[in-house]
Amino acid sequence: MRIGVVGAGNVGSAAAYAMVMRGVGQEIVLVDRNADLADAQARDILHATPFAYPTRVRAGDYPDLRGAGVVVLAAGANQKPGETRLDLLSRNAEIFNAIIPAVLDAAPDAVFLVATNPVDVMTQVSTVIAGRHGVPSCRVIGSGTILDTARFRALLGQHLDVSPKAIHAHVLGEHGDSEVLHWSNAEAGGLNVAEVGRQTGKPITAADKARIDEEVRRAAYRIIKGKGATWYGIGGGLARLAQMVATDERAIVTCSILTPDCQGVKDVCLSLPRMVGAAGVMATLDPELDDGEAAAMRRSAEILREAFEGVRV
Repeated sequence: MRIGVVGAGNVGSAAAYAMVMRGVGQEIVLVDRNADLADAQARDILHATPFAYPTRVRAGDYPDLRGAGVVVLAAGANQKPGETRLDLLSRNAEIFNAIIPAVLDAAPDAVFLVATNPVDVMTQVSTVIAGRHGVPSCRVIGSGTILDTARFRALLGQHLDVSPKAIHAHVLGEHGDSEVLHWSNAEAGGLNVAEVGRQTGKPITAADKARIDEEVRRAAYRIIKGKGATWYGIGGGLARLAQMVATDERAIVTCSILTPDCQGVKDVCLSLPRMVGAAGVMATLDPELDDGEAAAMRRSAEILREAFEGVRV
């Protein structure tokens, strides 16, 4: 499968590099308005292929995306220190109005993976633009909380001293300040994490929950303060999503697509557990929430819906 990456900055190049390391796709084409940057990134990533998989990596323009099965949208302005993801909206929506039609001219059947922040609103922007060209919403997937979920699992695994791969826990809603850590259904080894903590002598107290919640919710701000932007974690998440599409894996992950109804809020892009395969999102699961989580999900959906309503697409 040919995979396109539009935007060869930190996130786009990290995604392409992660795909090479995972062996995702046979060819990766990097497109950027700065052609020299795209070429440099492609050459640098290509030179890593002898240590990983023999993926073809090159720079190109939109026509070079012909027949691509997956296209990552990582173009746009970077988040500044102290700036919320939603503040980025007005600077990024206009960019996508030019990019998406150009991609579809070359790759009309592609599944879009949206990474540009604020990712949930930009996913809804992308859904509207792509929909004008006949693309169903299931083929426009925002990375959403795939990274937040990974952070949640990593921190729970660290606290319980077990592999994060043994943790099944999700972050739902917005990829941002209003996200919802789904504590009530977080499990390890088929048991609720609170019970696992009790049995292993590593109880999860209210203070532990508050600390983990804060570390997950504020992770991006801390990284941005230290180095200006995040890219490795989300690059890995995008590579994983691309792998699910390329192999028709039908794995279940938290990601963002247009959701007809979330706690009474209509037509909003946010993250829920979803099955991802060759056709994009093939099914959405409705998680059991306690009363507090349900109220928080509604607030998250309302924030995102209000943000999108002010956008001219």
